[in-house]
Amino acid sequence: MVSENVYILGIESSCDDTAAAVLCNGKILSNVVASQSIHEEYGGVVPELASRAHQQNIVPVVHQALAKANIDKSQLHAVAFTRGPGLMGSLLVGTSFAKSLAYGLGIPLIDVNHMQAHILAHYIDEEGFSKPPFPFLAMTISGGHTQIVKVNNYFDMDVIGETIDDAVGEAYDKSGKILGLGYPAGPEIDKRAALGNPKAYKFTKPKVDGLNFSFSGLKTAILYFVQRETKANPNFVTENLNDICASIQYTIIGILMDKLKLASKETGIKHIAIGGGVSANSGIRAALKSGEQKFGWSTYIPKFEFTTDNAAMIAIVGYLKYLEGDFAEQNVMASARLKI
Repeated sequence: MVSENVYILGIESSCDDTAAAVLCNGKILSNVVASQSIHEEYGGVVPELASRAHQQNIVPVVHQALAKANIDKSQLHAVAFTRGPGLMGSLLVGTSFAKSLAYGLGIPLIDVNHMQAHILAHYIDEEGFSKPPFPFLAMTISGGHTQIVKVNNYFDMDVIGETIDDAVGEAYDKSGKILGLGYPAGPEIDKRAALGNPKAYKFTKPKVDGLNFSFSGLKTAILYFVQRETKANPNFVTENLNDICASIQYTIIGILMDKLKLASKETGIKHIAIGGGVSANSGIRAALKSGEQKFGWSTYIPKFEFTTDNAAMIAIVGYLKYLEGDFAEQNVMASARLKI
């Protein structure tokens, strides 16, 4: 079944980024992403606008991915696409396009779980980046998800901890909104945190048993804190923005690291990997690397372009499934709440 070179087209459309990538035998030849700036004025993703933008973007993005990879669509061995989880309207665009293309070319169709793809992005062949050995712990942190996953094999994963309310990305965005920052707020808070004092203001960490997370209480605490301080000094946020951002980031990183330490202790696993859009955060990356010295961990952080929503991670899962002959039928359906 497997020829000398296997070309996989990956398509990602789970939220507000339309992405396509071409992979050959584990190595990415192209990775194209069309982002949607229209959501910034609304302070969050508007599902209907997202699905319409996907319809406009998907053909040119796939065309560009094939052109950058310098291959023709007739050379493709399979089409991999994000089946879920995500916004249903957005998923339907990618699913429908992938089905049609695979059917038209007479090649296999491969459905991919978006959350598994964030984890398996570590197996893209990339110079200077090592691949975690099984078993390992993966902390997937994004705008919509916060999970700790025990990864036993490529497609044998157990979610051992997850958020019971807001995801970590939401905590950043909602905090940013309180502070008057734009959307998405995570990168701005991260940038300002590097310039501030992380211990200037103390925010209580939510108490959640086991390996689960909670961030909604932190958001509320930050809101009350800002309201109280601005009542006394209307310019409080402007005058202390870097320190506030540093303190918020310090608290969020503390919550994540506490759970990761507990997961490592309970499972005895010291190979730790991160993925998802929030793993691009410099403070979180630094905290994870410091765990190598403090706790004897081996840590794995993917290349920046493979952390946010992208099609390269869909393509690598497609390749791994292709090797196993794990194909989808043409009647496969998108699933907004698909679980690992």
